[in-house]
Formats: sequence, C-alpha cells, structure tokens
Amino acid sequence: MGEITNVMEFEAIAKQKLPKMVYDYYASGAEDQWTLAENRNAFSRILFRPRILIDVSKIDLSTTVLGFNISMPIMVAPTAMQKMAHPDGEYAIARAASAAGTIMTLSSWGTSSVEEVASTGPGTRFFQLYVYKDRNVTIQLVRRAERAGFKAIALTVDTPRLGRREADIKNRFNMPPHLSLKNFEGLDIGKLNKAEDSGLASYVAGQVDRSLSWKDVQWLQTITSLPILVKGVITAEDAKIAVQSGAAGIIVSNHGARQLDYVPATIMALEEVVKAVQGRIPVFLDGGVRRGTDVFKALALGASGVFIGRPIIWSLAADGEAGVKKALQMIRDEFELTMALSGCRSLKEITRNHVMTDWETPRASLPVPRL
Repeated sequence: MGEITNVMEFEAIAKQKLPKMVYDYYASGAEDQWTLAENRNAFSRILFRPRILIDVSKIDLSTTVLGFNISMPIMVAPTAMQKMAHPDGEYAIARAASAAGTIMTLSSWGTSSVEEVASTGPGTRFFQLYVYKDRNVTIQLVRRAERAGFKAIALTVDTPRLGRREADIKNRFNMPPHLSLKNFEGLDIGKLNKAEDSGLASYVAGQVDRSLSWKDVQWLQTITSLPILVKGVITAEDAKIAVQSGAAGIIVSNHGARQLDYVPATIMALEEVVKAVQGRIPVFLDGGVRRGTDVFKALALGASGVFIGRPIIWSLAADGEAGVKKALQMIRDEFELTMALSGCRSLKEITRNHVMTDWETPRASLPVPRL
C-alpha cells in the first residue's frame, strides 16, 4: 500500500477486490447520480483566502463533540454491512477509529452487533438508528446501544423509503448468505429477502416506519437519555424544527447522495442550516469529504466536524484495519497542512473569512491582528 498518496486511491483497489454487486452497492447514488457527483464538485467551488506570516509551528486539531474529546473534527459516518467489504468489518473500523482518537458511528444495519463492536475495546461510539414499524424493536435496540456504552443516537430522517439505486436493482442486490444484520438477528429480521429488484429496498419497505415524524424525535427522548443527532437535515426550515424538537445536534447529510437525487451538495446546504440554528446546537456535515481541504472548508462554513463514509469502506476493503487507520491519518495530515498554510493554529481560528465561494464577492478582511 506504500504508493497510496490520498484516500481516493483506495477506491480503485477496493473495486478490484470486491464482487461487482458489493462494490456497486457502496459506490452508487440515487437515479441519475447528479447529487453523487455534486457532493464532490461543490467543494471545488470554494476557494481559500489564506493568511500568511502567522506562527504555525504548533497546531491543535483537537475538539469536543457533545462533550466528548476527540483528536480531530473528522469522524466515521455510519455505513451498512461492513463485513461485505472485509471479513473484519465493523471490528476493524471500530479499532481504527479508536486508535485515531475519533468517533465511529455504527449503522443499525451493521454486520456486527452493538455488543460485538463494544467488545473491541475503549472508544467513543455513536449509534445510527433506523426507526422500525415495530417500536419495540427500536426501544430494544436503543437500550442495547446504551448498555453497550454508545454515547449518542444519530437518527436517520431522510429514509422513509429507500432511494432508487439502479445498480442495486440491476444486480438484484442481496447480502452474501454468510452475513446478517446482527442487531436484528434474534428478531428474525436480520436477513434481506430475495427480491425481484433490490433486496434492501424490499427490506426497508417492509420494516422501516414511513410515518416517522417530528413527534417521534420527541418520543425518542422519552425512551433514552442519550443525545440525539438528527441526520439528514438540509434546509433552514427543518434545522429550526430540529432545535425546537430537542435535537442535540444536526448532521447535514443527503445520505451519500443515495436517497433523493437533485438535492444540493451538503457543503452547499451547510451554511443555510448553520445560520438557522444560530449557534444553539452543533452542526456537522457528511457527503463528499475526501481531502483535508474539504474538512477545512466545512469548518469555515460553520460545521463543528465532518463524518466520512465511502473512503472508510474503500480503505477497509483495500487493507482492513490498517487501511482504515491510514485513511484517517491521511485526511488528518492533509487537514493539518491546510490549517498551517491558511494561518490557523486551532479550530477556533478557522473563520468564514478563510474561504471564498464563487457565489460571493471577496469580503474585506477582519481587522489586522496586533503582532
């Protein structure tokens, strides 16, 4: 793996190693995949306004998320069925995230259970939740996550139905027979049924609650003391309701461009959400983060941190735990370099004035600091 110089290069290795059905499942977006490309392209429309001749000999990347200390504002997004990518699956990612001093978010649809992931050792972990039609399933799952030491719930709110992912339909996507959705195994809903199209789409149609509404965000707070991050907010209107509904934070996400196509890139939606919450709760971003420069841009536009999805899967497929460690380290190193070259020594020094978007005229800079 010596020749890998950025996290995007893991994808080609993963593509070689993985069965087509599995690669396509992770790689694809919804329908025309316009938003899939846009999640990346939008970052390239944001430019830097670096400040020079600032002493950057010491740089501090550390931060807190919901009161938990982490080494950098770069966390692991929830992605389903990680053992399809590598036999170590969620275990490898949990260990790599812990070694990097950051947070892993475990998917409801993990191929390892909350208890199994907890058994890998110490580390701050969040649990991504899908609310099922059978609320007892949801209650049980949240309690198990709490008991296993998970520190927050990331409630996915953009999936009343599964987006149309045409590669999965063509491939008649199903989980490899030796795997199951471990969190649901004992409830006899740990397997996808064979389907004429996408096995996952059929599973979601059968199990996930389409009636989910804001009152359920409040209901969730009655069954758990864990903070709730609302994942999938991309408008100011919904950001305001999230605050009113008691959310502890928002993840600006379009589900890796896998749900509704032709929604904006998350980096484009970010500022509207940040302005709407007025600092009352932290706002995070996922979608299209591939470089340290992307992390800086998100923080400059008001994010408190970012979550990374596909690069973690590709690095896992390429080289297991070591691959994931390397991917997290590379993005960290790039982000630290971006900070140095922009004249920022800590996250609080990253401001809106450090970036310029192609839809605005450059602003006059802040007052000159006293030397």
